[in-house]
Amino acid sequence: MRFRLIQVFIYTILVAQFSFAQDTLLYKTDKAQNELPSNRYKKAFGVKMYPGALTYKKFNQNNTAIEGIGYFNLDGFSLTLLKEFHTPMVDVENLSWYYGYGAHLGIWSDEWKKNNVKTNNSNIAVGFDGIIGLDYKFSNAPFNVSIDWQPSFSIIQSYFNNQGGIGVRYTF
Repeated sequence: MRFRLIQVFIYTILVAQFSFAQDTLLYKTDKAQNELPSNRYKKAFGVKMYPGALTYKKFNQNNTAIEGIGYFNLDGFSLTLLKEFHTPMVDVENLSWYYGYGAHLGIWSDEWKKNNVKTNNSNIAVGFDGIIGLDYKFSNAPFNVSIDWQPSFSIIQSYFNNQGGIGVRYTF
């Protein structure tokens, strides 16, 4: 079962990578694709719903961003760091789709272990994450919204998790 989940995760990343190499109507293929549009935000901070988290995104160069996500609750916390590749959508200003990869680290209480019977005896979760989604920056307001799917596989705990959700951020 574990091997099958790893195969699905790798296949998803390969399909996303291959789709970027194709010349389709879904995204721009000119030189401007590699430059940040003038209305693109450089940094953003906000919340992500499902599960509730704080998120910070910073564009480094071109259309590449680093996103940090922190999930906190009474049973512990998890920190995720993702590298994302954004591609502007054709005919929809300020909308881009993105994919990426990263890793997570979580530290959980004994109560969390009791409620998650699929885990082993460790209070630590370390693993790999992927992400694919849509990102929209409002033209006349300093906000952006995103919706994404973020599958993750924890190595130490040996479980697969489907996360993602809606993010709302203040941009600057």
